[in-house]
Amino acid sequence: MPQGSKKNYSSKQKRMASHIEDSEKSRGTLTKRAEKIAWSTVNKKTGGAKNTK
Repeated sequence: MPQGSKKNYSSKQKRMASHIEDSEKSRGTLTKRAEKIAWSTVNKKTGGAKNTK
């Protein structure tokens, strides 16, 4: 599955994903998997990126 651009996410969503990713890494999850978990969680909680167009 291709990864999309994260430019449409708000700074709060990016911060949230970063914190989740760090937490997953500290639990021993591999980096790529931790990133996927983080962005999936952000999308679920906030409804995904909002287009500003």
